[in-house]
Amino acid sequence: MKTLILYATKYGATATLARRIANHIEGSVIHDLKEGCLPSLDGFDRVVIGSSIYAGMIRKEAKTYITQNTEALCKKKLGLFISGMDASSEKQFFDANFPAEVLQAAAAASVLGGIFDPKKAGFLERFIMKMVSKQSGYMSTIDDDKIRQFAESIK
Repeated sequence: MKTLILYATKYGATATLARRIANHIEGSVIHDLKEGCLPSLDGFDRVVIGSSIYAGMIRKEAKTYITQNTEALCKKKLGLFISGMDASSEKQFFDANFPAEVLQAAAAASVLGGIFDPKKAGFLERFIMKMVSKQSGYMSTIDDDKIRQFAESIK
């Protein structure tokens, strides 16, 4: 079975998650949704789509792709993931950002953690992170066990 992993990222954490998922699924093809010439879904049995989330919303590229390909995605073995620091609102994030039929078709939907790198963040993002988490340095909440479980559930 061939697997296509698509992602949309702002600072690179979602790309890191996509690569880690691919490490668990032999022969995966990874593609950034910002790049042109997206591969046709016809050649893939499984599709994984991931996006970072900011202010409760996934990236525009991911939302547009899902909206334009809902019917085809629902016919595939589907996995959805979000890259973010807060997994406590997981259900709300998915309900607010993905069509109901896509969520119902998904074999897996999970927040897999995120990375905050103050060197990549803007002033406002650094300020918000310091106020919310009381931390201003590099922080990662990526959960490798959760990534492995996610990959296994879509195999």
